[in-house]
Amino acid sequence: MDCVFCKIVSGDIPAKILKETEHSIAFLDAFPLAKGHVLVIPKKHHQKIQDMSSEENTDLFALVHSMISKVDSLSGSTLVAVHNGKDAGQEVPHVHVHLVPRKANDGADAIHSMFNPMQKLSEDEIDELYEKLKI
Repeated sequence: MDCVFCKIVSGDIPAKILKETEHSIAFLDAFPLAKGHVLVIPKKHHQKIQDMSSEENTDLFALVHSMISKVDSLSGSTLVAVHNGKDAGQEVPHVHVHLVPRKANDGADAIHSMFNPMQKLSEDEIDELYEKLKI
């Protein structure tokens, strides 16, 4: 498989590994958006979160949880982002969680700034979505 993250897991591509668990690995992003930008990935190749087993998912987000305090200590706030599929902005088709240190006036903005214009939904549309999405 020609996946850059799988090559990092296998050791074919060097990376600054910060922590490793049974199913996941955290490392410094090679193309950081901010100083201290960390990626947390499952070791096994999965394109989307819902493709992962419950055990892998739990392990991945436990590692995110353990890394976030370290990243947060760099600037005081951390953006946690997952692009779950190509249309969501996923550039590498392997699940990865971004931990990006944020600080005031860093040039980035809130998630709502990514969507212009924001959706204006009627009550009927909201009710329809609610029925489709509730578990």
